[in-house]
Amino acid sequence: MTASPSFSPLTGGCQCGAVRYEITAEPLTTATCHCRDCQYASGGGPAHALLLAPQALAVRRGQAREHRYLGDSGNTVVRSFCPDCGTPLFGHTEGQDYVIVKAGSLDDPAAFRSRMTLWADSAPPWHHVDTSVPCHGGKAAG
Repeated sequence: MTASPSFSPLTGGCQCGAVRYEITAEPLTTATCHCRDCQYASGGGPAHALLLAPQALAVRRGQAREHRYLGDSGNTVVRSFCPDCGTPLFGHTEGQDYVIVKAGSLDDPAAFRSRMTLWADSAPPWHHVDTSVPCHGGKAAG
């Protein structure tokens, strides 16, 4: 996959700098997810993520550690984080043709713009659900 002429590669990594990566092509989409798994991974709020074709993610330094578990779909979910500082970095679901990059790990997190909200009905009542983008999950539809 090659970057579109208007796409500038994005870079990021963990807080301590042990893991560094580059996004070399336009994301397939971006999303904010309020599912319970993302709440655990984020420390309470939603996860803000870029979904990429696997070949669009190039790890330039270090290696993330993986945590695997069985998701509600019945598929294995893989969450990757820095083994030194614990920064959440990547994820994917086995059998799916995309990888996820956590927006908070971007060098410039302001480059992230969510195109959809997922699992809105799982958001705690104290967390804002963005209804300015397509919203899936019940709560924000009403």
